[in-house]
Amino acid sequence: MFDVGFWELVLIGLVALLVFGPERLPRLVRETGLWVRKARNVVSSAKTEIDRELQLFELKQTMEEKRQQFMSEMQSIEVPRALSADKSSSPLVDSIESESTHDDK
Repeated sequence: MFDVGFWELVLIGLVALLVFGPERLPRLVRETGLWVRKARNVVSSAKTEIDRELQLFELKQTMEEKRQQFMSEMQSIEVPRALSADKSSSPLVDSIESESTHDDK
């Protein structure tokens, strides 16, 4: 992100020493370290949450695709059964039809 070398850090340290003095500089460095750590934790937490949300979204998409695939396969299986049931009668249909013809006579 930032390209800060050794000499840049030495220069920043010297300027901070001159501006804040030797009494306040250690406390300032400690507080700055705490704030940097908190910021990193917040960024890490946000990144983890975004990764989880993306995984959940991808899982939902995959499940929807599989559901649609399953439903289309089920429809392709049910249509031929319905057509075959219309063309040829089953033993149950035959027995019902024979009873109805006997009742008519």
